[in-house]
Amino acid sequence: MNLNKVFILGRLTADPQLRTTPTGQQVASFGVATNRIWNDKTGSRQQEVEYHNVVVWGRQAEIVSQFLTKGSLLLVEGRMRTRTWQNKQGQNQRTTEIIGERIQLGPRSSQSQTGFNKPEAEETKSVSPKKELPEIDINEEDIKAEDLPF
Repeated sequence: MNLNKVFILGRLTADPQLRTTPTGQQVASFGVATNRIWNDKTGSRQQEVEYHNVVVWGRQAEIVSQFLTKGSLLLVEGRMRTRTWQNKQGQNQRTTEIIGERIQLGPRSSQSQTGFNKPEAEETKSVSPKKELPEIDINEEDIKAEDLPF
């Protein structure tokens, strides 16, 4: 049995680049940086950064280009793919990338002004005073097993 599955959680290294193929399909490519922190034998804190090339297609490409910018947190689930091609000088080029099958956007930044967040002026207009939630008091005698739906 073979398995080609990747999960990465990291931050975008640049704004995603959205393109359209000749057939009309949307594709977005972007870089994601992940880091690993550990203590070495001497107890010194060490950090290692890894950079990943990610490609997403279709609706996910549109979402990524619309809502994410450099520094945004993103979880990508996908598969690894290595492509080979010849450049203009006739030399073979090779790259390994993650083909994103599922994406999950990270928490929204309060500083971000993309379509994902409302501008501050709108937020302050729609803020209403907090209402207290009503307290519901149920006596155990009122609950009967035959009334439960499961």
